[in-house]
Amino acid sequence: MGHENKAYTLHVNSEHISVYCHMVKAKLEACGGGGWTLVMKINGNKDTFHYDSKLWTNKNELNRLGGKTLLDHHETKLPTYWSTPFSKICLAMNSSHGQVNSIVINQAANSLYALIADGAEKRFTKNLGRHTWKKLIGNQASLQRNCNREGFNLKSPNYHSEARIGIISNQENDCASPDSRIGFGTGGYPNGHNTCGNVASAIHHPDNGGKDIRAMGYILVQ
Repeated sequence: MGHENKAYTLHVNSEHISVYCHMVKAKLEACGGGGWTLVMKINGNKDTFHYDSKLWTNKNELNRLGGKTLLDHHETKLPTYWSTPFSKICLAMNSSHGQVNSIVINQAANSLYALIADGAEKRFTKNLGRHTWKKLIGNQASLQRNCNREGFNLKSPNYHSEARIGIISNQENDCASPDSRIGFGTGGYPNGHNTCGNVASAIHHPDNGGKDIRAMGYILVQ
């Protein structure tokens, strides 16, 4: 494989497909380079990758052509979702003004599908901490101060905040009714139509006020 950030032909799911690979640090500062393989791109303004979408639980791809590029608004789900093992996940968001922020999860798995498709909640091997998650959004980020549950398939009773990958937070000192979140594949109260980004209910005491920040999200593995 070369040393440029571009699409490469990879052998995935018993066929050769063109997939964007991030080879050098530029644009994804926290992730760095070294060969990140694109898995998904999610538009938080659309319901395509809502928490309840079957795209999280099946092996159907979406818009393969969109997998040839990275920092744009073309949603995609590639066969790398269910066919690519990894030891790290790079998560990036572009929420405004073209500023892309990224974080890394040190988590090994046979694929993202293996972690997510069964719907069972799984905590990260090591939590990142709420301040790291807020870096994805920048200075505007807001979360409640308690609960701070991190992982995959995060769900709460009565359709409160939920996330396929992310963090959910609460006003009370428990996780029964989280009213704020930062994540990918999100849904639930207080805004079920923000599917990638940051939501915080203004009336439930988040640390930086009420928010409905929708982002373009990028998920890569290595």
